[in-house]
Amino acid sequence: MNFFSRSLLPLLLLLAGCSSPPPDFTASGYLADRGTVRIWRKTHASQSTHLQTVYTPFTEPVTETTDYQWQQGKLISVERQTVGAHPESVTLRFDQRGRLSFMQRQLAQRREALTADAIALYQFEAGRMLTISDDLLRGRVRLIQGVWTPSGVVRLCEGGKASPGFDSNAVHYITQHQQGSDKPLSIAWLEAPGGTQLLLATPEDLCRQQPQEESF
Repeated sequence: MNFFSRSLLPLLLLLAGCSSPPPDFTASGYLADRGTVRIWRKTHASQSTHLQTVYTPFTEPVTETTDYQWQQGKLISVERQTVGAHPESVTLRFDQRGRLSFMQRQLAQRREALTADAIALYQFEAGRMLTISDDLLRGRVRLIQGVWTPSGVVRLCEGGKASPGFDSNAVHYITQHQQGSDKPLSIAWLEAPGGTQLLLATPEDLCRQQPQEESF
């Protein structure tokens, strides 16, 4: 579907600079080539940053959740949980000098070590995701989630209602997913100065999965 073939770059080019700093707890995201990425971020007064990304492929029933932690600008931990046909978890911890202090990869039936190249890739990915998050926040790209109703009104996870300005392709995609399912349909979308972009339509309860600021 062409709707899902849009890259992150055109979206970012539409965004205007933000005149005020973002709040401490934010949600944003983007469409990747093979799936959607939702991002939650919290910045503490103690100069620590917690970034959580949730990657959902378009064609596979898999969810990949990664938590990154920085302290005073230094990456101190990466924790990834992959849920699906081949579940696994990865935990990496680093000291303030960037040296690895703990490493574990847990597969369904065994544990194994990560190679130096794999560890470097996780560190590179952490920096890349932080940069993307910075760009999205500067561009005022905001992630919103809720439950779709046949009238086109969405019951928001935080409470209240919204009527997103989706185009006809997005509405068709949502109604296709709603048909043949007796479960409520959750949707996630982006709002930015450049417009509105559907990210995800799923029978999974996105509100139940959504991080809460108090415990994040």
